[in-house]
Amino acid sequence: MKVKDGITGLVVGDALGVPVEFTRKEVLDENPVTGMMGHGTYDMPKGTWSDDSSMTLATMQSIVQKDGIDYGDIMNEFSLFVHESKYCQYHTFDYGNTTINAILKFDRGCNALECGGAGERDNGNGSLMRILPMAFIPDIDYEVIENVSALTHAHERSRIACVLYIEIARSMLSEDLEISEHIERACEKIRKHYKESDELIHFKRIFENDLDEVESRGYVMKTLECVLNCLLTTSCYKDAVLKAVNYGRDTDTVAAICGGLAGIYYGLDDIPSEWIDDIPQIDDVFGLCEDFENFCKKISN
Repeated sequence: MKVKDGITGLVVGDALGVPVEFTRKEVLDENPVTGMMGHGTYDMPKGTWSDDSSMTLATMQSIVQKDGIDYGDIMNEFSLFVHESKYCQYHTFDYGNTTINAILKFDRGCNALECGGAGERDNGNGSLMRILPMAFIPDIDYEVIENVSALTHAHERSRIACVLYIEIARSMLSEDLEISEHIERACEKIRKHYKESDELIHFKRIFENDLDEVESRGYVMKTLECVLNCLLTTSCYKDAVLKAVNYGRDTDTVAAICGGLAGIYYGLDDIPSEWIDDIPQIDDVFGLCEDFENFCKKISN
């Protein structure tokens, strides 16, 4: 099922990017990241992950403990992440405005599915970064994927981006194809399912594979375009996530999202073992992956 491959790939990519978040590409061109580092932007120890991994792990833990998807419980775990540093190695840092606004609304008693920002400016990458666990759940439908996005990011563009990402991941999990073919298959499904949506215009560059010039930004479409560029122009996990980091700016999130797919596609054994060993709490991640995979296997029977 490759839960450990994908989630480890995400966590490692996240940790690679944390020390240089917000650094411009021009600076990284001069002094590129080549491996796991400590300190930097947040002055955190080597192997520290950010909100990308924390909220992914929170999603998985909620599903395991509730034996299914409970939107309110997922939001409660997000709240514990923000306020009590649950799912953090040290302390909470680096969550986005749309995410914290949704969590604060939930804290005040708002229904979980009514908390997410739905405005044009709420199309950051904060749901895309944590959506990967949905790929492993058998027969999950688009509405559920969209709802999990909408807990924090409810705009249709963000929801469709999450569905596209999960379709790419599911193709990788089920078919032996080239990366470009996985993306093409997923795009076909998205174009067909959302054919009446005006939002598809924002996916035009992805649909047409016009990804030679990309930027690492917090905007969900820029993030997804950058991730796919990194996957399409490299041939191993290491090169894909390092390219993602060295695009600069939103280094941790782009590398986490890229690393999730690269981990699935290339497998756990292709992730440099020294990078995995640099994550202090990696055994906790492995244990949760095993619990989550057992849940997925149980509901598939």
